[in-house]
Amino acid sequence: MRKIMFAAPASGTGKTAVTCGMLTILARKGFSPCAFKCGPDYIDPMFHRSVLDMESHNLDLFLASPDRVREMFHRYSKGYGISVCEGVMGFYDGVGGTTTEAGAWHLADTLDLPVILVVRPKGASLTIAAQIRGLQDFRQNSHICGVLLNDCSTMLFQTLGPMIEKECGIPVVGYLPHMEEAMFESRHLGLYTAGEIKDLRSRLDAIADQIDQTVDLDRLLTIAECDDEAFRGDVMESARQKEDFVPVRIAVARDDAFCFLYEETLDTLRDAGAELVFFSPLTEGALPEDIGGLYIPGGYPELYAEQLSANRSMLKSVRTAVLNGLPTIAECGGFLYLHDELGDADGRLWPMGGVIHGTATRQNRLVRFGYSEINGGNSMLFRQGESYRVHEFHYWDSDANGQAIHAVKPVSGRSWDEAYATDTLYAGFPHLYLAGKPELAARFVEAARKGGVL
Repeated sequence: MRKIMFAAPASGTGKTAVTCGMLTILARKGFSPCAFKCGPDYIDPMFHRSVLDMESHNLDLFLASPDRVREMFHRYSKGYGISVCEGVMGFYDGVGGTTTEAGAWHLADTLDLPVILVVRPKGASLTIAAQIRGLQDFRQNSHICGVLLNDCSTMLFQTLGPMIEKECGIPVVGYLPHMEEAMFESRHLGLYTAGEIKDLRSRLDAIADQIDQTVDLDRLLTIAECDDEAFRGDVMESARQKEDFVPVRIAVARDDAFCFLYEETLDTLRDAGAELVFFSPLTEGALPEDIGGLYIPGGYPELYAEQLSANRSMLKSVRTAVLNGLPTIAECGGFLYLHDELGDADGRLWPMGGVIHGTATRQNRLVRFGYSEINGGNSMLFRQGESYRVHEFHYWDSDANGQAIHAVKPVSGRSWDEAYATDTLYAGFPHLYLAGKPELAARFVEAARKGGVL
C-alpha cells in the first residue's frame, strides 16, 4: 500500500493544482489512486473527482474522532494502489488558528502519512531551507519526507534543490514551473467548482505532462510506500453488510445550486438503511415519489436564486412536504432555500420556500465562520445533554436564524443561538457531518421510517 499527503507552509501555494496533477499522472500510469481532503472543504474534492471520475472523501479530526477517521481512510483506500491526501491551510494550522487540532499535521500524524511539502520559492533562497527546517522541528515527528517546488524555474530549482537537500536532509522530488493552467480562480466561498471550469481536463493534463517531465515519480512513490497492518485483511464494513434493512427512500437535493455533499455522509445514511434518491430543485417540478425524508445540503443557491424562485412547482412541493412533517435536514444553502426570500449577489430578492419566515441576504464578510460545538434540546436529530461538532462557511445571513441550538466556538469561547430543530426538522447554517456522528444519521433514517411516505 502507498499513501502520501501534499501539504504546504501556507494557503495559496498551489496544493490543489499539484494534488490534481499528481492524481492525473498517477492514474495515467496505472497506479490506481484514490483521493482525500483534510478538513471540511467541499470544493477541492470536486476537483479530485473530476480527475478520477470517482468520489473523493473528507477526513476531519474536529468533526470525527481519530478512530472514525482511521476507519473511513481504510474503508475508502481499500483496493487502490495509492491514497493521495491534500492538506489544508498551513501545515500546522488547526482549530482556532492557534492549535494543531484537525490541521494537516494532525491528520498526517493520525494516519502516519508521509508528507510532501509544496513550497513556492519566490523571494527567498537559503531562508527557504530555514523555514523547512523550522517546520521539520516544530513537532517531534513532522512526517515531512520530501519537498516539491512549485512555480519555480528550472535554473532556480537547480540552485535550490541541492541546497535544501543538504540543509534539511530530505529529498526535493522535483518542481513545477509557472503555469497559467495551474491558476484556478476563486470567489466568495473559495475556488470555482470543478464543473464551472470548462477547460479543466486539458489544464490538468498539462499539469500532469509537466509533472512527468520535472518530478521524480519513482522517488515520490518510494516515499509513499508503507507497511500498514491496518490495510491487511478486512476493513470497516457498512452496517448494511451485517444486518438486513428494509430501506427507506430519502430525497437528496443535488445539482449546481446544492452541491456541497460529503460522500462519506451519504454512505453513512445508506449504512443506516436509507435509499438515496437524488433530485434537482433547479430543473425538476416536484419531489420524488414515495419518500420518507428530505435532505437539502449546502451549495450556491444564491447564485441560482432567480432560477430556483421561478420553479414554483418545486417550491410548493418542498413547502408542502416540510410543513406537513416530512423529516427534513436543510443546512446552510438548504436553509436559505427554505426562507421566504433569498437575496442574490446583486441584492435582488427572490421568493423561496416559505418555510422559514425571514429574508437571507449577502453580508460584507464571512459570518460565524469556522468550527463550533452545538447543543440543544430533544429533537429529530439531537438529544438533551449531548453535544455535536459542526462548521459554518457563508457570506449570507438571515434575519430569522432561529434559536434551537447553542453554538460555542473552540478556543475563543464566543457563543450564539441559531437554527430550528423540531421532531421533524433540522434547518440552520451549521453543516452537520453525519459521518462523524453516525447516530445522527440513524436518527434521521428512523424518523423517515416512522414519518410515513410522501
